[in-house]
Amino acid sequence: MSSRATAWRALFALAVVAVSLFFAFHAPARLGLDLRGGTRIVLETQDSPTVRADAAATDRALEVLRQRVDALGVAEPTLARSGERRIVVELPGVRDPREAAALIGRTAQLSFHPVLGQAAAPDGKNVLADPDTPGRALRLAPAALTGDGVKGADAVIDERTGGWRVDLSFRGKAGEQWARITGEAACAPQGDPKRRVAIVLDGRIVSAPGMQTGVPCGAGIPGGSGQITGGFDAAAAKELAALVEGGALPVPVTTVEQSTVGPTLGADAIRASAQAALIGLVCTAVFVMVVYRLLGALATVALALYGLIAYACVVALGATLTLPGLAGFVLAVGMAVDANVLVFERAREEYANGGGRSKGAGAVRDLRRPLRTGFAKAFSAVADSNVTTLLAAGLLFFFATGPVKGFGVTLAIGVVASMVSALVITRVLAEWAVRRRFVARRPGLTGMASTGRVRAWLARRRPRLMRRRRLWLGLCAGLVLCALAGIGVRGLELGVEFTGGRVVEYTTARTLDADTARAAVSEAGFPRAVVQTSDGDGVTVRTGDLSNDEQERIRAALAAAGNSASVERDELIGPSLGSELRTKALIALGVAVAAQLVYLSVRFRWTFAAAAVTAMVQDVLLVVGLFAWLGRPVDSVFLAALLTVIGYSVNDTVVVFDRLRELRRAAGRSPVWPELADRAVVQTMPRTVNTGMGALFVLLALAVLGGDSLTDFSIALLAGVVAGIASSVFTAMPLAVVLETRHPAPVRPARGAARKGTGAVV
Repeated sequence: MSSRATAWRALFALAVVAVSLFFAFHAPARLGLDLRGGTRIVLETQDSPTVRADAAATDRALEVLRQRVDALGVAEPTLARSGERRIVVELPGVRDPREAAALIGRTAQLSFHPVLGQAAAPDGKNVLADPDTPGRALRLAPAALTGDGVKGADAVIDERTGGWRVDLSFRGKAGEQWARITGEAACAPQGDPKRRVAIVLDGRIVSAPGMQTGVPCGAGIPGGSGQITGGFDAAAAKELAALVEGGALPVPVTTVEQSTVGPTLGADAIRASAQAALIGLVCTAVFVMVVYRLLGALATVALALYGLIAYACVVALGATLTLPGLAGFVLAVGMAVDANVLVFERAREEYANGGGRSKGAGAVRDLRRPLRTGFAKAFSAVADSNVTTLLAAGLLFFFATGPVKGFGVTLAIGVVASMVSALVITRVLAEWAVRRRFVARRPGLTGMASTGRVRAWLARRRPRLMRRRRLWLGLCAGLVLCALAGIGVRGLELGVEFTGGRVVEYTTARTLDADTARAAVSEAGFPRAVVQTSDGDGVTVRTGDLSNDEQERIRAALAAAGNSASVERDELIGPSLGSELRTKALIALGVAVAAQLVYLSVRFRWTFAAAAVTAMVQDVLLVVGLFAWLGRPVDSVFLAALLTVIGYSVNDTVVVFDRLRELRRAAGRSPVWPELADRAVVQTMPRTVNTGMGALFVLLALAVLGGDSLTDFSIALLAGVVAGIASSVFTAMPLAVVLETRHPAPVRPARGAARKGTGAVV
């Protein structure tokens, strides 16, 4: 049966690797705008006097916007509805958001009006400025035809004048209406304003052509076609054609979020993340091989295949790979070694306890038995720890927006891929290796025969940590108070995602100091803007509400001071969206705590669940307090890190509690909780240290090489990993001992036991 199960696992592993190779080489990666450069605009539909901005109206607006964007010629644009009222537009390669935002956000209310005569000045209602006669206006009749009747619009070169015009075609009865309007205008005498037809777009006359002498009175222009002239250049003609052909938006839209990333910044992020992943993987591989020898080398092979499987899953699912997503992918490399470490440490324990010992002189120990036992006993802890991380990833997917949602996707994919890698691929390779006679005769080569330095040191010291459990809890409470003091005294530096506003990063040709940059921004009319300079030629400007034209004024001012200035990153968040994201962040954290509490209560007793969640909340507060004291920004990427810290913290605590539960079952009816807790900590400490080292290698590489975009993310996770390791031992365990001592589990009578007297258990 065992050999058959091994064969099925080997076939499954080969199939997974083969499919992963196929997708990795044949399916292109879908990069987010923060990696390939471009503009992302989030629009929100608004109620009009006649139409409610529901999901149906938003879908109609989406189709109109899609036609406009297609007319722009942007390669691979993405438009999608988000919720009931929001539309997400991604325009790769578009670095200047002003033109795109002005085009796709206009309502484009197109109408055709008979002209009643001229007026001295426009009044904004039925009297509008005459585009052909500066200083004069035209008095218009009510609209006789709207843009809904336009079938198509093309920007073409007028052979007669050499300029650009827009050719129109009308559908159905609209063509007849056009002929009627032009026929009535043609009946007016030459030079009379009534001989003109005004074409109005968004309350402005864009063209008011007069009827040529060849247009017959009463018959008008037949054939359902017409022309718009007005001295257009190529860009203006194409923009007008795109607006007319796209039609009118059924409801007005406003921009609630806008971000632009230059392609250079995206390329740098990809390169930095790739370097961090490579260095982290190499360091983790070397560490694992030093500690676990042959098994570590096989785990490294499985770890490389994990990277292949995770990447193949991303491209096969069509998931968008974002900068936080890359960070999640790199982080999962460090976390993927966790399951291997759990199994190998269990196998070491089983080997030390005599598992697989053969009788007779010169007999070779069966290394397969401790290995199988290691996989079997570690499965519960592996499953529990990965489920807690998946809960955090799921919350990121449902509550986050934009690139951070990609982090949740890649983190979830990484967790699933790591389980396949550790529980299937590593097992197949390890079982094949220990069956070799050369390996079986040299158990020290496998790494199972070694207890490890951490375990040996703990065996000599035999720490009794739980004797001072109140001291540990008091120290942890003091750290929490320090974190709360930082939040209360220093406050949190909320990013624009949570406050609303705009942050723009510029690159100048000449390095500017902070004072020069602030003076340039102040002269542009923004004395209250927060201006920061980074090493080299970077300038970051943070303001409140800022239009695209005002942003261009700041860029021009910095260009004058620094010889030239280009936008590398531009993020705009509306105040309503910022408030919504703040609410979502708090909900996500609350749901995360509740979800972990419910899951742990199902898997363990409520005492264990309460202790684990308390330690988790402590870790969150410590990370938030650290950022408050350091004055680091709290943004959506920080939220991703915080939810990951929640998953990691519970992950680490679950492993220790799983061992404590196992020891409790073997202890009988009168457990001595402090002693059991000390034994659980000692037995799982090698796993905790080795897994933490794997994660720290990757996070340190990200912190050093990831650039400004990932530095805060890495700092938050580094603090969270260290806090998570410490809280499992010094908060979760002491609190579990206190709760179990005060609220012991009810003793269940053994089967068949008789009851006497008052019902005492015999």
